[in-house]
Amino acid sequence: MSLPLSIRNERHHEKRLRQNGDHRTPAQRDRDRLIYSSALRRLAEVTQVVAANSGYVFHNRLTHSLQVAQVGRRLAEKFIIIQNERGVFPSDGIDPDAVEAACLAHDLGHPPYGHVIEHELDTLCADIGGFEGNAQSFRIITKLAFHSPTYPGLDLTRATLAAVIKYPWAKGENPRKPNKWGYYLSEKDDFDFSRSHATGQTRTTEASLMDWADDITYSVHDLEDFYRAGRLPLHLLSGTDDRERKAFLDKVFARHQSIGSTEFVSRRPELESAFEQVSRLFPPMQEYRGTTNQRTALRNFTGLLISRYINGADVIQEDGHMQLTIDGKLEDEVAMLKELIWIYVIRDPALATQQIGQRHMIKHLFKTYVDAAESKESWSIFPTYYQERLEKTTSSEERKRTCADLISGMTETQVSKIYNRITGNSADHSLNDPLR
Repeated sequence: MSLPLSIRNERHHEKRLRQNGDHRTPAQRDRDRLIYSSALRRLAEVTQVVAANSGYVFHNRLTHSLQVAQVGRRLAEKFIIIQNERGVFPSDGIDPDAVEAACLAHDLGHPPYGHVIEHELDTLCADIGGFEGNAQSFRIITKLAFHSPTYPGLDLTRATLAAVIKYPWAKGENPRKPNKWGYYLSEKDDFDFSRSHATGQTRTTEASLMDWADDITYSVHDLEDFYRAGRLPLHLLSGTDDRERKAFLDKVFARHQSIGSTEFVSRRPELESAFEQVSRLFPPMQEYRGTTNQRTALRNFTGLLISRYINGADVIQEDGHMQLTIDGKLEDEVAMLKELIWIYVIRDPALATQQIGQRHMIKHLFKTYVDAAESKESWSIFPTYYQERLEKTTSSEERKRTCADLISGMTETQVSKIYNRITGNSADHSLNDPLR
């Protein structure tokens, strides 16, 4: 479903739909606010899967977000053409600018070093409602980012806010997804505003487009990155010898068995068939050496996959509303492409060892800041803006959430520099503030 045209352009704080002399649509203004936000720029130094400074030209969270925005916009534009061809003109149509804006915003809450730190922060914040990257993204655009001195956040339109919400429920409200939620209770007022005409736990159509664009981009471009880096043996998975494919599939379902994904394991025949289908599209490959032919073949392959998954989606009209539908077999293909990264990269012992150190740094920083937040005499270790925020807090819970905001909003370079300073391991004796 999507939001009625009569309310989708409303903002929570600004009441004028258009400023004098500004000929942009409300959703275009949303997109531009996000493009120029420091929260988006920060993603250039935030991990996609491995560290952003690993030497290889991996995707980081910024390049990922820009590509999700491109795919999301193309999906939205495609469906507008389809609607026109079918003579369907729904009252709650799709706005490509709102979809693009939501795609730019969807990963703003992603903490440094990837999902391992998201889980660590969730544990550290267990007594104040946990930590979740999607809920943090919503908190950033509604509370933490800057646009005007008269109100918090970016004050995005109702349609864009709703399109950002991948999980339209608070923690504990959806037993089927206990570890995923879309907002903290501190942002309930903003959530209610964005969802005032939505029902239940159904995403808006534009949120579904954002999510499918995210899945497409994540699965395809990470595959490209790690094949180029020599971490993902596409040349073996696409070969005539099926031993590597069998070993990969066994590891996939053993992983899901170990984490209790019974529904995934029960669908093994369909998922294996989906991987067999997509692996037939792998170009004839050898171990990657960067030849012109390999580069060309890889680019054509990733383009083929993106086109395949964009074209595998459709919109239908149901009860007067637009709804995204995706070919189930293609959804299974994307799910299995994601498993390539899990098996060959995320579960690699070298990365697991590195993550121990990353979790240690985050736990140490979190305890240091939480302890300091309880004594005003110690607030000097906080950036000026966070000292100002601490002045407005009235409880230990609020101060702890402020510390989570600070740490989750750091880049990976900032985490390393601050940790080394706090522990006395830094060779940098300047007084430059890496968090200014």
